[in-house]
Amino acid sequence: MTKRYQVVGIGNAIVDVLTRAEDSFLDLMGIQKGVMQLVERKRAEMLYGAMRTRTQAPGGSVANTLAGLGNLGLSTAFIGRVNDDDLGRFYASQMQAGGTDFVNPPVTDGDLPTSRSMIFVAPDGERSMNTYLGISADLGPEDVPRDVAGQAEILFLEGYLYDKPGGKQAFTHAARLCRENGGKAGISLSDPFCVDRHRTDFRQLVRDLDYVIGNEHEWESLYQTDLSAALEQAASESGLIVCTRSGHDVVLVRGEEQATVPVQRVVPVDATGAGDQFAAGFLYGLATGQPLAICGRMGTVAAAEVISHFGARPETDLKALFTQNGLI
Repeated sequence: MTKRYQVVGIGNAIVDVLTRAEDSFLDLMGIQKGVMQLVERKRAEMLYGAMRTRTQAPGGSVANTLAGLGNLGLSTAFIGRVNDDDLGRFYASQMQAGGTDFVNPPVTDGDLPTSRSMIFVAPDGERSMNTYLGISADLGPEDVPRDVAGQAEILFLEGYLYDKPGGKQAFTHAARLCRENGGKAGISLSDPFCVDRHRTDFRQLVRDLDYVIGNEHEWESLYQTDLSAALEQAASESGLIVCTRSGHDVVLVRGEEQATVPVQRVVPVDATGAGDQFAAGFLYGLATGQPLAICGRMGTVAAAEVISHFGARPETDLKALFTQNGLI
């Protein structure tokens, strides 16, 4: 039976606010370069005010991936939570305009504002994210529509949701609805610090879910060992694992099928969204039944496109890029 959506994502609905910043500014503001830090509301407002110029876009890791999949022409939906404020209405309308159904109406009586991430992009393209979670972190199982999660061929879950009990419950509920109806559910490990916080739960998810995507640092953190040993253990437990490595080959393993895919070397203008768009290319391949090597190459092409410009979402026709690279 044909499902309503090819890919449904569930994650934090965060407005990305980007600006360029010198390393000296990051030091002055006490911003740790190259990592995602959670900040409280007061610091979020201070950092927002310190931005001289701003580029604003709907963000959040899984939502960025869905934007890539929408660019590729797949039917997509996003489960997330925003307030009925200016940023929340902007977020919902922009997701819809990008071709992804935003299935949760903005909350009219929410106590917290819409989530936002102040992203400072250094001259070398490295991004430093300062994220105020706001209302998106209050996502719960009641926000998961049965006719969305249950009508997904592929469900993509954001590891950051595990930081609050309600998000964890929403996550579990959505995965169950998807898999009970014959869909595949998987997760992005999100970042090494997120893995540190939820190691036991994430190890269980590797065993329970259909696919898991992580980078080298996340896999090493998950199993507290070197990368080779970590991937060997993960591959023995999971249906499908994917490991991205900065500047090195991508490794994909599904049972006896294995692939090692070289990355496309690009001098980054802005590294924001590289992992998110890798996931978009990979999931497009998975959704269209491609071999692992092609799924991985699609991921690297999409990642190379997004780091070639400012912002976390593709600006080029990804399907045309896939055609140019002989992938479709």
